Amino acid sequence: MSGASPFKMRFVHLDLKGAPPKVSYLSEIFPLFHALGANGLLIEYEDTFPYEGPLKLLRAPHAYSPSEVKEILHLAAQNELEVIPLVQTFGHMEFVLKHEAFAHLREVALFPNTLNPHEAEALALVAAMVDQVMELHAGARWLHIGCDEVYYLGEGEASRRWLQQEENSKAKLCLSHMRAVASHVRARHPAATPLVWDDMLRDIPEAQLSASGLPQLVEPVLWDYGADLDVGGKALLMEKYRECGFTRLWAASAFKGATGPNQALPPIEHHVRNNVQWLQVAACGPADMLRGVVLTGWQRYDHFSVLCELLPVGVPSLAACLQCLLHGGFAEDVRTRVETLLGIPNLEMTGFTSEGAGAFPGSDILALVTQVGLHLCSSVDEVLQRDRYVTGWFSPYHRRRKLIHPVMIQHIRPRVLSLLARWSAQAQELETALHRVFHEDAVAEWLEENVQPSLGRLQALLQDLGQAAEPQPAPTPPPSTELWL
Repeated sequence: MSGASPFKMRFVHLDLKGAPPKVSYLSEIFPLFHALGANGLLIEYEDTFPYEGPLKLLRAPHAYSPSEVKEILHLAAQNELEVIPLVQTFGHMEFVLKHEAFAHLREVALFPNTLNPHEAEALALVAAMVDQVMELHAGARWLHIGCDEVYYLGEGEASRRWLQQEENSKAKLCLSHMRAVASHVRARHPAATPLVWDDMLRDIPEAQLSASGLPQLVEPVLWDYGADLDVGGKALLMEKYRECGFTRLWAASAFKGATGPNQALPPIEHHVRNNVQWLQVAACGPADMLRGVVLTGWQRYDHFSVLCELLPVGVPSLAACLQCLLHGGFAEDVRTRVETLLGIPNLEMTGFTSEGAGAFPGSDILALVTQVGLHLCSSVDEVLQRDRYVTGWFSPYHRRRKLIHPVMIQHIRPRVLSLLARWSAQAQELETALHRVFHEDAVAEWLEENVQPSLGRLQALLQDLGQAAEPQPAPTPPPSTELWL
């Protein structure tokens, strides 16, 4: 039997640095989020926020306009979804530091991921970003300032010189920048409490964390997306944070985007297990410390990586995870409720099926992406690697030399043309469905990554067949060495 949830606040993470949905789709999906048990959104805008002034160059081509951000917030409020904006201010700064105008603020000159905390201009930059975001999120009770995965911290020239002083350390450097950013938030936006990802804090000694002053400024978000996370270890970590002076904590699980950078379909069982284990952490950790949980749904691993599972494709996983957290477990009655809410006959936990993909917004995308993910590549492999006529009479050796028995063309070409026509039609249907939810650049990227390589292999085979079928010029005889008198 399922029970009550220890997580009174359940926030869905919208990672907008890849395939940001159109506002029209958000208007359709927010009511479902609410019905599934969400009562908040953690919105990570990155380059989709409408920055102004010197920061305008950070905008992606399809960044939201100020009026669209306001509409998103209005839709969220209509559906009783509290919004926490997220602004990266330390690590994962690629979308800022990739620009030449800000490249001088990198910790390591070659890498655009981490900000140089020694530069006064660096703090001014993130303060300006924070202020612009908060201007459009007036009244927000929390602001997430990121600070996860601050890779290469301490490896820049300024940091190396600073670390030569005996009392300095990477931990001190990290805490100092976090404290500076959090202090700015507290001073300029006193109604908002800063949140930080906790990975940079985990290994810092308790005494140093306590003395830093950070526990009085921020609330850590403990994240772990594994299906086999260490429940006891997480409970001990919560206790450590309590001893350091942090009064409230958050948990972060995942419903997609955490099992592979190019994952197309989320493994639902993995994510449900992850959330079940977070329920166990909440049950055995310090009482009442966990304010809420964020269900992360990463769209890219970082600014430069490929797209992982698209939001509509992740809806069944999100539904299962939210209902699991809401009811304190994933008993059979909870599974049945998920199926009812999504309009699906059977929630497939351990595999993927496109049979009866559901009646929720974007379910047509799920059905088509499932078809592509499960069958496109394998069906092309079946022809190119296992068809006896292709492997026996039109191997790579034959293709390079344009050699083929004419009768074999009659065996190979019809099958390849039929397969190409079938998948081209599916790709067109999927493209149309994707355009209803996403902008052109995201649609083009997903299709180029996931569909075009396989279609291109079929097209290349047909092209080689055509060239091999053409009459080949007779080989030029070698010049004669005979002497004529």
